[in-house]
Amino acid sequence: MAEEYYYNTQTGEVEQGRQSTWTHVMGPYPTREAAQHALEKARARTEAWDEQDRRERD
Repeated sequence: MAEEYYYNTQTGEVEQGRQSTWTHVMGPYPTREAAQHALEKARARTEAWDEQDRRERD
């Protein structure tokens, strides 16, 4: 099985393998780098969805 990485939203750290409860992690991600950018990617997606919602309402 390939190694998986998780971003811990409580500590701000990347964990190799699931070490914390699901309520505190995002993932799994295939690489440590992908997990490190989890919050950035989530924010960008949320902003894009919010913009799409605004356009659809107008």
